[in-house]
Amino acid sequence: MAEKKSTTGTTWNCYDANTMSAREIYGRVLREMAKTNDKIVGVTADLEKSTNIGIFGKEFPDRMFNVGIAEQNLFGVAAGLAKSGLIPFASTFAVFACLRGGEQVRTDICYQNLPVKIIATHAGISFGQAGSTHHCTEDLAIMKSFPNMTVIVPADGAETGRAVEACMDIDGPVYIRVGRGFEPPFHHDQNFNFEIGKGEIVHEGSDCTIITCGIGVLQSVIAAKELKNVDGLSVRVINMHTIKPIDKDIIVQAVKETRRIITIEEHNTIGGLGDSVAAVIAESGKGCAFTKIGLQDEFSMVGYPEDLYSHYKLDSNGIAETVREIMGKEFEEDEDWEDEV
Repeated sequence: MAEKKSTTGTTWNCYDANTMSAREIYGRVLREMAKTNDKIVGVTADLEKSTNIGIFGKEFPDRMFNVGIAEQNLFGVAAGLAKSGLIPFASTFAVFACLRGGEQVRTDICYQNLPVKIIATHAGISFGQAGSTHHCTEDLAIMKSFPNMTVIVPADGAETGRAVEACMDIDGPVYIRVGRGFEPPFHHDQNFNFEIGKGEIVHEGSDCTIITCGIGVLQSVIAAKELKNVDGLSVRVINMHTIKPIDKDIIVQAVKETRRIITIEEHNTIGGLGDSVAAVIAESGKGCAFTKIGLQDEFSMVGYPEDLYSHYKLDSNGIAETVREIMGKEFEEDEDWEDEV
């Protein structure tokens, strides 16, 4: 099985992505990067084990700082370390990063455009049984609204590893959102592209386009294959792993070529991926049928993640149902773009 050797010195293969959670891969990648970059430090708020930054801390205890259960202090300390010339990786649950520590992220980190890398775990509704206090369906809206912040939502563990490596090339703050860690992998080899700010077509299609991120990538591809076999539909799937800056070109291309767009996100449909895509479409002046799948301005129910994904139509069955619905929407008969602004 071929291994991937990165420019940062990290070695891992697709078997790791099949047997380890995204946060485990994050901890391992961070540890390997730190072996060749002594500026990397870790900061946590008593969640070394849960976020797996403890893998790094065990190897480099003198470069690991635990501020206790004090998320606001977590980001203040991270900002101070960055001002000292270091590259802090700050890890906590997503809900604590964007809500509890939101002011410090905005003012201490983003306002000064500091290279703090926030790796937020247990995002979305992946921590289903923990309830609304630990669900996080607002973070994309919050983090993308902060100037200077780059926002990334990897599809799985393999892509998380690539994102952690790639974020080192960003001079300012980066927010990487991952789940609790039990999500099935999407990538099964190293033959995939990952570039911050560039979406990737992971399933070709001409009838409709699904634009998604995180857990939605695998489920959308499963749905696209089912729709091809059962309905004869050709569904394009775009992995939009970077929410900010978003890839405008790939969105406009999809609108022109398929004229039906569905966004899927493990997030409130207000302010997340769907709204970013809608803004690009509106600016393009091109019309299309458009639907957003996600939490419809509500707090999630409590339950096992798989049941919640099914309820909110984030699984392949719900996605296929939505595609069939949008395929029933009609356009003007002439399909002529010349009369559109």
